[in-house]
Amino acid sequence: AVGVVGAATAFAPGGEAEKADEEPRVTWSSVTDRVFLKVRIGKEEVEEPIVAALYGVECPKTVANFKTLCESRSAVMGYRGVEVHRIIPGFMMQGGDFTRGDGTGGTSIYGGSFPDESFAHKHLGPGVLSMANRGPNTNTSQFFITFKSTPWLDDRHVVFGAVVSGVDVLRRLEKLGSRSGRPAATVTIVDCGSLPRTKEEALNYANAKVAAESPGSTVAPPPAPG
Repeated sequence: AVGVVGAATAFAPGGEAEKADEEPRVTWSSVTDRVFLKVRIGKEEVEEPIVAALYGVECPKTVANFKTLCESRSAVMGYRGVEVHRIIPGFMMQGGDFTRGDGTGGTSIYGGSFPDESFAHKHLGPGVLSMANRGPNTNTSQFFITFKSTPWLDDRHVVFGAVVSGVDVLRRLEKLGSRSGRPAATVTIVDCGSLPRTKEEALNYANAKVAAESPGSTVAPPPAPG
């Protein structure tokens, strides 16, 4: 299964994950895009969306993959209608498996999996948006959002964004979790998409593209706006 390592650490007494981090931390200079996710808990649609800022400066391919799957209205490739299949209190919630729905599937817009792009950002605080994987260089469509700092995941999972609003929704979803990860109620992404770029995000995007296209750069340029 595609997963996130070290789940047991979330329950270790005195562990780093037990240190309360009240608010997400966002590196705004890295943000090129924002997306939203709206969920249904059982039969109740939660009005407030979860909004995440995406770090397209360091992770353009990872961001393009996630943003495209948020925008997709395809019945076979996209996040709309997909369940959040794993929730562990004090740790994280995981979703994005639109091929099997249970954490064993998923694919990317590049076909299959794609390599780890950058470990510049760390799993610091709640609301960190990161890629689930099967090991190095096995990113697909599955992602997770942390409930607390999870430093043992640094350099193992690619952090590509952070939640900027909807923290109350995260806290509510966390309460549905269990040690096994099985949610107490079915949590489904009922709507998702991208938000218009702000002037700052557009500037970050443009600067990253120029830097990536400069001679000697080893960073892929951000995909064309879409």
